[in-house]
Amino acid sequence: MTMRTSYVVQTFVLKRKRLVPGDRELTAAESGALKKAEAMAGRFPGTAALRIVADDETGELESATILAQFGEVPDDFAESLQGG
Repeated sequence: MTMRTSYVVQTFVLKRKRLVPGDRELTAAESGALKKAEAMAGRFPGTAALRIVADDETGELESATILAQFGEVPDDFAESLQGG
């Protein structure tokens, strides 16, 4: 079982007056995800930089960590990452 760590920027957009997840962008490093999320926050209601650890073979999620949030992020976003 090989674990792979990925860094993702999650954007949030308004749809029908609700904040919902928008596009995701993969970055090469944690610092890149943090910089990109902060820069993109000016163009979106909110963004989050994430660290995702998953099994490289099965894709099974081991953990998802919010590194930083900028702007508005749904209240239940952290719970939704853990499947709760």
